[in-house]
Amino acid sequence: MEGDLIKIHEWLLPLSWLYGAGVRLRNWLFNVGLLHQQTYDIPVISVGNITVGGTGKTPHVEYLIRLLKNVAKVAVLSRGYKRKSHGYVLADADSTVADIGDEPFQMKQKFNDIYVAVDAKRREGIDRLTHDEETQDVDVILLDDAFQHRYVKPGINILLVDYHRLIIYDKLLPAGRLREPLSGKRRADFVIITKCPADLKPMDIRVLTKAMNLYPYQELFFTTMKYGDCYPLYPQQETKPLQELKGLNVLLVTGIASPEEMKNDLQNKCRSLQSLTFGDHHAFSQKDVENINETFASMESPKVIITTEKDSTRLLQTEGLSEEVKKALYVQPIEVKFMQDQEEELFNNKIISYVRKNSRNSILAKRKDARPSHDSNHTGNGPGTISFRDN
Repeated sequence: MEGDLIKIHEWLLPLSWLYGAGVRLRNWLFNVGLLHQQTYDIPVISVGNITVGGTGKTPHVEYLIRLLKNVAKVAVLSRGYKRKSHGYVLADADSTVADIGDEPFQMKQKFNDIYVAVDAKRREGIDRLTHDEETQDVDVILLDDAFQHRYVKPGINILLVDYHRLIIYDKLLPAGRLREPLSGKRRADFVIITKCPADLKPMDIRVLTKAMNLYPYQELFFTTMKYGDCYPLYPQQETKPLQELKGLNVLLVTGIASPEEMKNDLQNKCRSLQSLTFGDHHAFSQKDVENINETFASMESPKVIITTEKDSTRLLQTEGLSEEVKKALYVQPIEVKFMQDQEEELFNNKIISYVRKNSRNSILAKRKDARPSHDSNHTGNGPGTISFRDN
């Protein structure tokens, strides 16, 4: 059910009040203009959240990449969490996880025809992408995990909310997992409730829509996670259709923020499930590798190891995995699926229309949408912004 993974540490609520006071002050400084937000003459779309932990940012950014890459030159800008490099880095064919971080590496591996860059200072990253000779043909920039990075004012601000950790039931850090007060959601143009159960009913959607209490200028969408067929991390094996897991004992290895939903989903798709859970963006040590090797060796056959796409980028560069593990190690791809077809069409049309209307590329800007636009109610409040309210 919604909000079922929320845990509040009541004894830490006084500290949450102090933390909230600091965040509210920072937001107030931006709202009154004492801290400056930069706008750009290029479409900028931000995808982020106001909670600590996974809300499905990477699958949603990848959804936008698939949507836009055939109509525009796409760049993704991330901070490159836990990378070992510094400053601005533009990914190329030789980039490693250490250079750019696991999630940007994953996206560059899957979409080699887009630009992927990392920079903790997003304004500097955008300036480099738009002015460097090798990337100045970019048409749209997707900001990964930038909802709190208010020095950049995106044209579209997308807020992701985990169905299992609804922000309306949560508390501020450290008692809960909110990065900022619930009022921060007013900056969003689109709010997407992610990781919804596949059987979510229209009545549930209506109840959640009322509970989220959004403003008239905001659009609410619902998405679920779609599991694809597992593919081998080491290419000597064949792709494994999802239905084949029914007869297998599965060892799930994850280093992500919120593995609970994946555990629950796979539990119903296999004979038995055992899991090794590590922290988000975990760097696998030799001790971890030994644990994986020994745990898998102790399991009954037939058996297989499943990991996430993000974890696979780090496991592939980790030494010491046994040959038995390598032959049985599969990656579980996840994509985003909108709960209702009309929602998907509405979302897609609004995104594509915004990019085309605000592109610096005159050909792209003049091109008409293939499908009717649904954003006639948004009059805009400046270059590159679709809303009629202040972000």
